[in-house]
This record gives sequence, C-alpha cells and structure tokens, in this order.
Amino acid sequence: MWVKICANTSLEDALAAAEAGADAVGFVFAESVRRVTPAQVRAITPHLPASVEKIGVFVDAQFDDLTAAIKECGLTGVQLHSGCGVDATTRLRERFAALRILRVIHFQNGLERELREAQADEAIDAVLVDSRTANLLGGTGLRFDWQAARGSFAGSQLRMVVAGGLNPANVGEAIAALRPWGVDVASGVEASPGKKDAAKIKAFAESARIAARKLKLDAAIEV
Repeated sequence: MWVKICANTSLEDALAAAEAGADAVGFVFAESVRRVTPAQVRAITPHLPASVEKIGVFVDAQFDDLTAAIKECGLTGVQLHSGCGVDATTRLRERFAALRILRVIHFQNGLERELREAQADEAIDAVLVDSRTANLLGGTGLRFDWQAARGSFAGSQLRMVVAGGLNPANVGEAIAALRPWGVDVASGVEASPGKKDAAKIKAFAESARIAARKLKLDAAIEV
C-alpha cells in the first residue's frame, strides 16, 4: 500500500511522515492555506531520506513552472490537477524519465469517462481520485461516495489512489471498500490547517498497512 502524506509545510512535518513509514510526502504549490514556495521546499527535501518520494502538487501550472520546480526542489514526482496542459504528462515523461506522475480526477458522474482518458495516457503512473467543493480542488476533508466508486476502482487497470476525507479512523474502511493501490491524506492528519500531528500521521500509516495486509490475507484465503 503506497502511503502519501500531503500538504507538508515544514521539515518537522515531512520528517514525521518519513519516520512513520510514508512512501511519499507532498507539497502544495497551488493556491491553498497549505501552499508552499519553491524556496521553502528546497530547504526541506535535502534533509529527507532518499527513499521517500517528494511530490509536488500543481493546479493550472505552466510547463516551464513545473520543470523549474522539479529541478529546484528536488521533486521525484508531480500530482497534476486541472489546467496543466493536455500534453504536460507526455512532455514531463520525456524530460524526466523516472518522475512519478499522478493525474487527479474528482469523483463525479463523469468519472468513467475521465478514467478512460487517463487509461489512454501512457505517461502517467497512477490516478488519484479526490473529492472537491465549489471552491477547493483538494484538502477538503470530505470523503466521496466510496460505495458508488467501487466499480470504477475495481474495473480500472490503472493504479488507483484514494484521497479526500481520509483519517486514521476511516482509512481502513476506504481500503477495504476500494482496494486501491495507494492512499493520500492531508487535513486528516493535521493539528491545525498547515500543521501536522505526528501521532495522527503514525496512526494513519499503521492503519493503512494493517488494512492492506488484511486484503492480502483475504485474497490468499479466497484462492
């Protein structure tokens, strides 16, 4: 189970995620109360373990801004929301062969269509399905309808990451319902907006791993 702790704003928080066993930490470069600058991230990433992925979250970003942030901040991956250009993933893959590229889809009636479009994009590594509001594209603290999304997750050949409203108490339920490749959390492990709670991060990572192990055990029993 790939675990990403997103929207980090300090070295302390990013290190707490790494120490809890997170596979990746995220940094939001888009408009948000959790927004960070390239200079801030550049001061954090050199102090993180090489094994931890450093993912930049972008909305409506120009290609040159994406490449500049990747190089300046030592990012190993990007999470692309709307408006980053229809060919951005292909151009990024050509420029950075080892880059982890996640495409964000918001749960809605058009999910199947968007998944088909994502399936056709050979440059991406995974799709992250998130909730949204009229004003927020992420970090809403709201979960989408997991039961309604089960068919979409099960029927997709893509690596699927679930986000939106996750926390230590419900991540196991989300994993059991959707059987995703990964999970992503931001506000669900915070003490306050933009400030993480180390105990919540640890509990989230542990709950995700336990749920993932149970899935494997159940699958083995079924066989």
